[in-house]
Amino acid sequence: MGLIDGKVAIVTGSGAGLGQSYAQALAREGASVVVNDFSPEAAEGTVRGIVDAGGKAVANVADVGSIEGGESLLKSALDAFGRVDILVNNAGILRDASLVKMEESQWDAVMHVHVKALYAATKPVFTWMKENGSGGVIVNTTSTAGIRGNFGQSNYSAAKCGAIGFTNSLAIEGKKFGIRAWNIAPAAATALTAHMPDEYKKVFHIDRVAPTLLYMVSDLSGEQTGKTLMAGGGWVGECRFEVTDGFVPGEDLSAHDIAKAAEEGQIFFPDRPAKWVTAYGPQSE
Repeated sequence: MGLIDGKVAIVTGSGAGLGQSYAQALAREGASVVVNDFSPEAAEGTVRGIVDAGGKAVANVADVGSIEGGESLLKSALDAFGRVDILVNNAGILRDASLVKMEESQWDAVMHVHVKALYAATKPVFTWMKENGSGGVIVNTTSTAGIRGNFGQSNYSAAKCGAIGFTNSLAIEGKKFGIRAWNIAPAAATALTAHMPDEYKKVFHIDRVAPTLLYMVSDLSGEQTGKTLMAGGGWVGECRFEVTDGFVPGEDLSAHDIAKAAEEGQIFFPDRPAKWVTAYGPQSE
């Protein structure tokens, strides 16, 4: 018996890489899967692999950054399987450049796939879950670049930080309807990390992220929602934004008072190494 027998899952950008790994893992655990990709060949290839292994899957070829594409995801799920229980917003691209060299087209392309797609793909699925009273789980993809930033990725970092805010709001809106929302921040060797050394690619194999996704979308995670899990290389940990105890000024306040409080450690967190289990440092995917 699988973890998610009888469930129906949609995975965007699942023609290859992490999305394909997610789709295969979901199918192995009993879900019927809608495999979305912009490439018909890639989507069909993932579907064939799932079906050949005894699973259930159908292809959806659409640009999930458009309203029409997002609506087609839901239609594919309902037409093939009659319902939807899980949505994994995984589709992504990179258009790296330092800010002074970044073209408007590079900024817009990343926002289209990483931000507009959150709205376009999630709205119809969330609406169906709410109106049918069936609940569900939505997993959005963030990144260490959205949490810590990364050189040459101001577009990608902005988009991935935006995913966290989107998910936090979605978790609040969905709670009374039994709709849970998560962020996953994967570190994995994919086409987006082709420049990394072979040792990284071995440790951070894409299939070492999927177990975390399965935990998030299954009953194993109970009623947890609105949280971000970093996952990769066999390591899993929660990431969250926190606020210091802060400085409470007297009736009069000056910039000098703030500077003094900062020197005394009342405003900023202490500097400390990033919590990430790799010698390669924080990764953007």
